[in-house]
Amino acid sequence: MTIHLQKEIEKLKTMILSMSARVEKNFHDIAEAVVKVDVETAQRIIREEKEINSIELEVEEECLKCLALYQPVAVDLRLIVAILKINNELERINDFSVNAAERVLDLSGLAMESSPFDIRGMADKVGRMLSMSLDALINMDPQMAVEVCNLDDQVDEINKTIFQQVIAQLKAGSPQVEMLLLFSSISRYLERIADLASNIAEDVVYLVEGEIVRHQNLEGYDFHKGR
Repeated sequence: MTIHLQKEIEKLKTMILSMSARVEKNFHDIAEAVVKVDVETAQRIIREEKEINSIELEVEEECLKCLALYQPVAVDLRLIVAILKINNELERINDFSVNAAERVLDLSGLAMESSPFDIRGMADKVGRMLSMSLDALINMDPQMAVEVCNLDDQVDEINKTIFQQVIAQLKAGSPQVEMLLLFSSISRYLERIADLASNIAEDVVYLVEGEIVRHQNLEGYDFHKGR
């Protein structure tokens, strides 16, 4: 690795870890804001969306510059490609946090005492997946990454349960139609964030192991022999 490429890669690592921290904080903040219907926090996350988008573009430009100028190979190439992909996943996670923030503003106009669904429990599980995927990235830990992927089905089941509960209440003639639909949307945003956290985890496996594992069941993955 040339000295110039090494410096660029270290710069990329710093940038992606900084963005990871921002996106993770926004997620945990909005997860709490959804439960408390915290309008102030929701408005802050919406305001900061353009800044996160700008960081995403900056990281992408740096990745493309490295690819064009230094033509990296092997591990260096995998690292830059993984950062490029993870960068996009982080921006999309923040988009869904912003979507949830917009639903918080909608909820603030409704008369309600508390969520009729286990949104906090779902958000806690998704938050764990996101934190683990980013820890796996920082520590280059493919085993932790696989654990993240194996948690995704649990979040899918929670989302399915909430959707079924919404349908049941609507069929029963609940007068709180708007509130039910808003929580159904929030549940869907959380489920999508879990999917994106799994994507980051799969990128970590690719980065460390050199194997593309998307669309595969990773239960029982052998880190010495691949599958």
